[in-house]
Amino acid sequence: MTARAPHGTTSTNRPHEIVERALELSRADGCVVIADEHSTADLRWAGNALTTNGVTRGRTLTVVATVDGQEGTASGVVSRSAVTADELEPLVRAAEAAARAGGPAEDAQPLVTGVPESPGFRDAPAETSSAVYADFAPALGDAFARAREGGRELYGFAHHEMVSSYLGTSTGLRLRHDQPKGTLELNAKSPDRTRSAWAGRSTRDFRDVDPGALDAELARRLAWAERRIELPAGRYETLLPPTAVADLLIYQMWSASARDAAEGRTVFSEPGGGTRIGEKLTGLPLTLRSDPAEPGLESAPFVLAHSSGDDASVFDNGLPLTATEWIREGVLKRLTTTRHSAALTGLPVAPGFGNLVLDGGEDRSLEEMVANTSRGLLLTCLWYIREVDPATLLLTGLTRDGVYLVEDGEVVGEVNNFRFNESPVGLLGRATEAGRTEKTLPREWSDWFTRAAMPPLRVPDFNMSSVSQGV
Repeated sequence: MTARAPHGTTSTNRPHEIVERALELSRADGCVVIADEHSTADLRWAGNALTTNGVTRGRTLTVVATVDGQEGTASGVVSRSAVTADELEPLVRAAEAAARAGGPAEDAQPLVTGVPESPGFRDAPAETSSAVYADFAPALGDAFARAREGGRELYGFAHHEMVSSYLGTSTGLRLRHDQPKGTLELNAKSPDRTRSAWAGRSTRDFRDVDPGALDAELARRLAWAERRIELPAGRYETLLPPTAVADLLIYQMWSASARDAAEGRTVFSEPGGGTRIGEKLTGLPLTLRSDPAEPGLESAPFVLAHSSGDDASVFDNGLPLTATEWIREGVLKRLTTTRHSAALTGLPVAPGFGNLVLDGGEDRSLEEMVANTSRGLLLTCLWYIREVDPATLLLTGLTRDGVYLVEDGEVVGEVNNFRFNESPVGLLGRATEAGRTEKTLPREWSDWFTRAAMPPLRVPDFNMSSVSQGV
């Protein structure tokens, strides 16, 4: 969270001027400056009543200094919050000192060049405010009233954030991207707190979120939970809703480094050397893709890297991003690369993205998939996901806020929670049905990744490895 800053800025503190001044101050051989202007608006509620609301604003400035030495190019990266024009020079000098103190950067590449300035670079940052909830808040109040009448309590929060990123480089790039991000999490509980149900949504502006419809869905799930059924651990036919599919495939995406795969360390490594690119991972005609222009899931059309890692490089800042298919009709086509790791592996440059879409399933809703289930489990969501084995991408985690038993096409009750052990790559290979793709909120990773669209999946033998007492 960035530090709080006063509303409005003086002429010397405008984001693009901060970027320009930092570049002027730089004595390094190369320099990248990213100014991120943040604003947030939040609502929280409990027991069918609003409890808190607030708006914050702040700034984070990241300076990347590169220094060419006899043994290669070194980089130094320093980020600080609430930086004003008067505080710039110490920050720039700190980045230069870090570069000179460090050894050559393994991922060193020439800084990106290209179109010198994008539209709006010199304009004020975009901001959110409580006005984003102008239609949502009254509808939420109506949902509170219906919940009280129905004998249930609603808890949750709505969060909206706007980040305007200004990127400038010593090679002449001047780029800007405005990224809105909204999340809604809603819990319904029975008065005695023995039953709980959850729903979440991802949104850009809250105009496409209907709290009344969510409350109706939660009421139905609380009714399902009136009958409690205990089941043992085991493998069950399981319907994974889009939110659970998103959480699993986002982790898969984060684990799809081409370099790690080529070095034999991941599930995407080919035995004996190389990667599994070109291998069919699932018999379903599924395509996993990212696109900065995806409607409703728009993300930065260029690399914004505040640090270097397996799937990002500060030297790639400003590199254009275009639509990329990671899996095409079941076949692995791309793994994530920086320019450096692409050169090492001989694979195309394919940086990570800010959105993820899985499509190619049938035009069938989750409710229709339930109706076609003889006996199986319907999940609500997953949480506390952790990696067990990178070689197989085996993950473990827990179910949460409702696991329901389906018999002869009908939900007949709520069962206990489970700990699961599964690999998302293995699940794709064993899935027998994919439904209609829809925008969803990944519950586990919503602090880091919210722009996803996924279908529900049917897995014939999902591994519920043990019973959990969690709710």
